[in-house]
Amino acid sequence: MKAILTVHNLASELVTTIWTPVFVAIFLAIIVYAFWPRNKTAFDEAARLPLREE
Repeated sequence: MKAILTVHNLASELVTTIWTPVFVAIFLAIIVYAFWPRNKTAFDEAARLPLREE
């Protein structure tokens, strides 16, 4: 049986081969940024903002 190249097949291949690894890399970069020790003070300060009385 001969494979038929359709837009759906092409889009599916494009998503699985290119975009999935790109989005995984972006997700991992966000996680690394969030847990990087240098950013802890800024995140702690932002977490206390709603509790501050001015």
